[in-house]
Amino acid sequence: MKPVRALAAALAEGTVVLDGGLSNQLTAQGCDLSGELWSARLLAEGPEQIEAAHTAYVRAGAQVLITASYQATYEGFARCGVGRDEAGALLARSVELARAAAGAGSREVWVAASVGPYGAMLADGSEYRGRYGLSVAELERFHRPRIEALAAAGPDVLALETVPDSDEAEALLRAVDGCGVPVWLSYSVAGERTRAGEPLAGAFALAAGNASVIAVGVNCCDPGDADRAVEIAAEVTGKPVVVYPNSGEEWDAVARGWRGEPTFDPSRVRSWRAAGARLVGGCCRVGPAEITGLAALVGR
Repeated sequence: MKPVRALAAALAEGTVVLDGGLSNQLTAQGCDLSGELWSARLLAEGPEQIEAAHTAYVRAGAQVLITASYQATYEGFARCGVGRDEAGALLARSVELARAAAGAGSREVWVAASVGPYGAMLADGSEYRGRYGLSVAELERFHRPRIEALAAAGPDVLALETVPDSDEAEALLRAVDGCGVPVWLSYSVAGERTRAGEPLAGAFALAAGNASVIAVGVNCCDPGDADRAVEIAAEVTGKPVVVYPNSGEEWDAVARGWRGEPTFDPSRVRSWRAAGARLVGGCCRVGPAEITGLAALVGR
């Protein structure tokens, strides 16, 4: 496998293109994602489909692949009858599958191990609300084991993503301390606030002085909300900004479906880059076609 530079070094030189939504690509490939484990179920039942989805994004121009571990937790696997050893192996497999797809391309492609919020494990939409009634210490204890498992699998970065509030962000930053892998911290937002209603300036400030954090920003939000969030993240932290909103449609957790019309426009990348974004891509319902358009504008 060809050597890959540290992602932080690449960010210092220019803009790096992320992939798009993994679940929508898996659905396009004909996969059934029903059930609490969502795409993580395919780590056991259809790993070849996950690798194929990653490969589709490499072909589209993505330079970073986010693993299928967003909803993969020891607790979630246990509810589905998966033992701890097997769960740890599946977490490692998520990194291995992305690495295999990354190595198949002709350019540098990095692997970001997804660390989703506590609410993703609950599979009830609470990752879009936060404030689960748990302390920072309790959230840290929840996150640490899978962070250790993912870090041991050798990703280039850990993606602490779709974080709904500053308590969980603090817990995640504590849990990654000493893991030996750089991280990015990405909130899910509504307007200029976290999903839990906190001002973004204070939420981003948690990462400002943390040397392990190579980028700070937002994901899985409305594309319109991402514009100002990029500016705030850059102003508060002075770090490269990561931004990968969803399609603009809204997830209905009760009906378990998407509502509204897509508003994701790759041309937004121009203003994002001007404001300090260095990791740009898409989240839910943003597919290879949109990433191709974004990569063309970035010049990849």
